[in-house]
Amino acid sequence: MKELIVKIEDTTEAFESIKHADLYGNEYWNARELMSVLEYKKWDKFINVVENAKIACEKSGSLVDDHFLQVGKMVEIGSGAKRERKDYKLTRYACYLIVQNADPKKKIVALGQTYFAIQTRKQEISEKDYSKLTEDEKRLYQRNLTRKGNYSLNKAAKNAGVKNFDKFHNAGYKGLYNGETADDIARRKGLRYREDILDNMGSDELIANLFRISQTEQKLKRDNIKLESEANQAHYIVGKNIREVIEKNGGTMPEKLPTPKKSLKELEKEKRNNFYLD
Repeated sequence: MKELIVKIEDTTEAFESIKHADLYGNEYWNARELMSVLEYKKWDKFINVVENAKIACEKSGSLVDDHFLQVGKMVEIGSGAKRERKDYKLTRYACYLIVQNADPKKKIVALGQTYFAIQTRKQEISEKDYSKLTEDEKRLYQRNLTRKGNYSLNKAAKNAGVKNFDKFHNAGYKGLYNGETADDIARRKGLRYREDILDNMGSDELIANLFRISQTEQKLKRDNIKLESEANQAHYIVGKNIREVIEKNGGTMPEKLPTPKKSLKELEKEKRNNFYLD
């Protein structure tokens, strides 16, 4: 039993470690990374699994392009020549369909089938519930995600050689907030000394920061960064890139988003007080 638990935990980590998030906090997986985790050696063989999953998606009544977004990346093939390497951005449901159509003799595939079946169901419930939440409830939900995200980011940063975590996190804020540090953001919001800035953000601002957090963690791992200066620079670049995407899409810059009247700590305190009054 203990051995089985360890395997399941390792499997969860394997699939979660290759998970990405877009600007709006939507999760996705890259097909080629999934191929590696599922222990397929050749793309030509794995693409047959993907195509069968796309057929299953269509038969289920879902739009294939909503779950299997084809993307390409230019890679060098020698002598300075390049060619486009085909890939897909996959939703959790697409991953579920892929593992259902993968080689069942592979142990990782069998465990992946269980993992994605459970997580896909959780996602359906979460998405349904989230749409019904109030703005304050969405803030609490997103703040919990950023808290977990920062925990994972700090572990990745430590492995990348970071020792001054204040400087590291400020690098990300500077990129996203056009040069503002955490202290600058706190002053602009009119917060008290040492008051948590993330507790004083609306859901949209929290989502932008969650994207910064998740993408920086992925970059530190993907680029195998081992120097503190490079980790700080990576965090700044990710923050700046997200800012540029927001601007390009006509969105509101994070420093222009309104600060909620009450912090999340105040809301949680009110909730506790109301509980005891009841």
